[in-house]
Amino acid sequence: MTPTVHRALALTCLVLLMAATRVNHFAAIPDASWAVFFIGGFYLRSWTRWAFPLLMGLAVVVDWLVIRRLGLDFWQHYCVSPGYWMLLPAYFALWAGGMLLERGYQGATWPALARTMLLVVAAVAVCHLFAQGGFYWTTRNVAEPTLGGWVKNYADWFGPYLGTTALYVGLAATLQLALEQVGKLRQTQRDVQG
Repeated sequence: MTPTVHRALALTCLVLLMAATRVNHFAAIPDASWAVFFIGGFYLRSWTRWAFPLLMGLAVVVDWLVIRRLGLDFWQHYCVSPGYWMLLPAYFALWAGGMLLERGYQGATWPALARTMLLVVAAVAVCHLFAQGGFYWTTRNVAEPTLGGWVKNYADWFGPYLGTTALYVGLAATLQLALEQVGKLRQTQRDVQG
């Protein structure tokens, strides 16, 4: 499989995953959007210029469609505030975490796993800072925003967002490991036959 086909397949899977899970942010199947951007940064680094905006646009379109389906105006929905635009740097923080992971990636190893875990935590922390902060400080739903209220809100939601992102990134890492093992097995068979 060529690198272009590999990236196209990865992008297709990420588009489908986001479309399937973002529709219901709090449904039984958790929203994979944050993980999609992290994984996208890893697999689509060389396509960042157009793949990131494509996935960002998809996220906005899905939000708009879901909100309109509820019979609401997009800007009147509880979760949408002027801080909605902060999702751009928020999601790019996740993308950048994936790109940093890919930069030094030499294959599935224990150090690579530790680096993945560190980068997921850091990227989610920065993403959450922008996304949650943008909402908290600009929404009309927080009557009297305070620094203490913001810190509590950040802490209350950080764990769930980190857990969901880590779950999907862990699944992607498991798939990556399996594909690497299959590749090694095939190379061993070619070496034996050759």
